[in-house]
Amino acid sequence: MAAQSQSLPLAGRVAIVTGSSRGIGRAIAIHLAELGARIVVNYTTKSADAEIVAAEINGLPSPENDGPRAIVVQANVSEASQVKSLFDAAESAFESPVHILVNSAGVLDPKYPSIANTSVEDFDRTFSVNTKGAFLCSKEAANRLKKGGGGRIILLTSSMTRGLKPGFGAYAASKAAVETMVKILAKELKGTGITANCVAPGPIATEMFFEGKSSELVENIAAENPFGRVGEVKDVVPLVGFLAGDGGEWINGQIIPVNGGYV
Repeated sequence: MAAQSQSLPLAGRVAIVTGSSRGIGRAIAIHLAELGARIVVNYTTKSADAEIVAAEINGLPSPENDGPRAIVVQANVSEASQVKSLFDAAESAFESPVHILVNSAGVLDPKYPSIANTSVEDFDRTFSVNTKGAFLCSKEAANRLKKGGGGRIILLTSSMTRGLKPGFGAYAASKAAVETMVKILAKELKGTGITANCVAPGPIATEMFFEGKSSELVENIAAENPFGRVGEVKDVVPLVGFLAGDGGEWINGQIIPVNGGYV
């Protein structure tokens, strides 16, 4: 069992993955678990989905015989007290500091309004989750992740910050703010051994992507890609796994698009 543990690159490390009850976050949580990490599966409203993810992770072969591989914690990332509680729960459950934060929680307005037609309420909600949420998670992680090596902050943004398509004004702006912030955060973490990067997926076949889109629009988006398809979660998770491990240490303060050449 010890030899198996040693062979897993993230064995013994604790990872919080926000928004991991579904979509890209779900796939990331499972992938990091397969690499040996102990996982906090976070959700806002979909508790049943989160429990299914945790059950799948807890069903994986365990590199260590010391309790669960995954726990489920409800937290709204746009609320500072709940983000703090998320880290508290991780430290308590696994009796360890957190090593890895992956912020995958996010919202996209399925109406795809022009800026002229974006309501103030929808704008505020987009920035509250996508930007304030990334800020609060990054702030907590900067103060609480394990220092001295292995600390990783990975924020999911979007290739739309480069694609700049009509209908994505508030969404792209909310993600562009996070990309600017991460570059400064990486410099501010000097001396801690903690890296901070953004992973910026293109169109990925998730529930959030399909919502509000006609089949014709989905086909058109696929046709725009050099690969002639929409991305899948399996296209994103290997990069996150790499950044989370020791091999990713020299990648810091970067925004890495994962879009098959879409942008």
